[in-house]
Amino acid sequence: MVIQPGPDLLAWERQLWEGGYLRVAGVDEVGRGALAGPLVAAAVILPQSALASTARKFGWSAVRDSKTLSHSRRSFLAKWILDQGTMASIAEVSCAELDTIGVAAANRLAMERAVLGLMEDADMLLIDAMTIDLDTPQIGIIDGDAQSLSIAAASIIAKVHRDELMVDLDQVYPAYGFARHKGYGVPAHLAALANHGPCTHHRHSLGPVRLAAMTHGNDQAIN
Repeated sequence: MVIQPGPDLLAWERQLWEGGYLRVAGVDEVGRGALAGPLVAAAVILPQSALASTARKFGWSAVRDSKTLSHSRRSFLAKWILDQGTMASIAEVSCAELDTIGVAAANRLAMERAVLGLMEDADMLLIDAMTIDLDTPQIGIIDGDAQSLSIAAASIIAKVHRDELMVDLDQVYPAYGFARHKGYGVPAHLAALANHGPCTHHRHSLGPVRLAAMTHGNDQAIN
């Protein structure tokens, strides 16, 4: 079931909490469209104190879709969210796994791993625009990271985690500029692929990476 609610970012959580679902987990992923780096997902169970008017005014009201926030704001909010007693789990699917099973399956796998990694079992899942292969009751929410506070929090935590991974990879593979574009297919990244061929952290099943490998004479990645 994929549906679209109204604009109140706590509307889903409030309704489910009142209905007896005490561990509502928001789930989101980042990196699906990248050419390099892992696909990362996060699952987040908000503390019910997020309902308090003072909490909404002084903190949770700043939490929103990670794509709308600056890097510094995302980094601050990721730490702030965790400091509020939020339960969170982060999971990754490697490039090698993604190349084997495909992007769509990797997307679901990352989310499933994140949910299963929570310290307590969720009794309801709110997922950005899809559902996954778990028995836990779940709702797919169109544009979920802009519609649900717990999904928005998951989007921030996943994005900050993946960005940090890509900055670390940039230290090992400086030719590609991972710290700047985080592995996405911007012109500078495509130019680096054309010049150097792919590394082991590129997704070799994707067309631009496969083409770069072929241009360099083989399908072997730079170590």
